[in-house]
Parts: sequence; C-alpha cells; structure tokens
Amino acid sequence: MATHPSAVIEQGAQVDPSAEIGPFCVIGPEVTIGARVVLKSHVVVTGKTTIGEETTVFPFAVIGEIPQDLKFKGEASRLEIGARNRIREHVTMNCGTEGGGGITRIGDDGLFMAGCHIAHDAQVGNRVIVVNNAAVAGHCVIEDEVIIGGLSGIHQWVRIGRGAIIGAVTMVTNDVIPYGLVQAPRGHLDGLNLVGLKRRGVARSDITALRAAFQMLAQGEGTFHDRADRLGRETESTYVREIVDFVMADTGRHFLTPK
Repeated sequence: MATHPSAVIEQGAQVDPSAEIGPFCVIGPEVTIGARVVLKSHVVVTGKTTIGEETTVFPFAVIGEIPQDLKFKGEASRLEIGARNRIREHVTMNCGTEGGGGITRIGDDGLFMAGCHIAHDAQVGNRVIVVNNAAVAGHCVIEDEVIIGGLSGIHQWVRIGRGAIIGAVTMVTNDVIPYGLVQAPRGHLDGLNLVGLKRRGVARSDITALRAAFQMLAQGEGTFHDRADRLGRETESTYVREIVDFVMADTGRHFLTPK
C-alpha cells in the first residue's frame, strides 16, 4: 500500500495493500477500500463505505457522509461503490437511510464528473455518466448506461430506464422510459436515444421496432399505461419489451410521456 504520510487512516479501516492513498486523505474506521483503488489527495471517505477495485477518486470528493435528510437520526446505513469508477473533484455521495432501505449503491464503470451529487438510497447502475454539477436526489433508480447532462436535477423517487439520456440543465420530475431522450428545462420526453443505441451496436431491426413503439406510445388510443399494455401484447422485440416492463412495474411517480 502506497500511503502518503499526511493521510489519516483510522483504526478499523480495511485498505487493500495495493491501494494508493494520496496526501491529506481521511479514511474512516468503517471504510473498506478495494484492490488498486486510488485516492488522489484531500479525499474524505467515511461512514460504512465500500469502494470497489480500480476505482479512482479525485481531490476534494466526500464519499459516505451522512444523508442530507432531516429524518436521518444516525441509524446504521451504508454506501457501496462498485469497480472501476471514476469519481471526479468535489463529488459527494451519501449513505442510505432507514426509510430507503439503508443503502446507496453505485455500480461498475461509472463516470461521476466534477461537482455532481448522489443522494441517500439512490440505486445507480453500471456504466452511468453523471456530468458536472448534476444532482441525483434520494431514492432514485438510475439504470445501466444512463447519461445525465450537466447542471440537471433528478427528483427524488424518480426511475430512469436503461440507456436513457437526460440533456443538460434539465429538471426530471417523473420516470423516464428506457432509451428515452429527455430535454428542456422541465424535462420533456422528446424521442429516443438513437445515438446511444447505434453506438452500442443495436441492430437496425431493433431500432426500427423501438421507433415504432415510441410512435404508438405517443399517438395510440387510451392512456399511456393502456398503450404500453397493448404494445406488450404485440411486440416481439426484447428492447421494446424492456420499455413495456418498465412502464408496467410499480412506481410512485408518473411518466414523462411523448408530446
């Protein structure tokens, strides 16, 4: 373990011998640091926090502090961060609360750009990008391969489906379907994340099916829920089925719907 002499590692912390702990970092007594993790300098990791292997945390990030929630009374909670994440300068990630299951989870291979915030009890998937100064509120579910644009805000309890993209300076107050494209200050569902689908090598036939499904959700008869239900009975596309399952799942919020 390469540890700078100015770093403070409190008794009880578990730090893998291959980790690098830079100048003026502070690691609390209930922290677990995985193999080949790098804390650059001036990083605070506290609470019952686990950081997975090969994750790099940049200066002045604060990881695992107590939730910004007035209902929090010091109950046991934790933060779990997966492997190979890049957590940039001034990022904050909080532990969970009793009311949200007691755990905040971050998946693997994420990029959390400077100044962004992940609040208590959020469940963040793999290969997620949260751009500078965006904020994910408490209890949110951010599925795999989501991109959240800079200066955007995700309201508490919102779910964002896999592969969706949120434009910059956008407030998202309702659930976003998988592969959705959300833009405008108050968050309108403006289409599909076609660029992301093509970059991931999704077959043209699947993209065509998704576009047809979006049109049906936008212009079909009945409520949004009715259209999704009907779509589920008609589709053979696994990608469209993913949208249907997302819409039909239990949620405490409405959906952003096509204009």
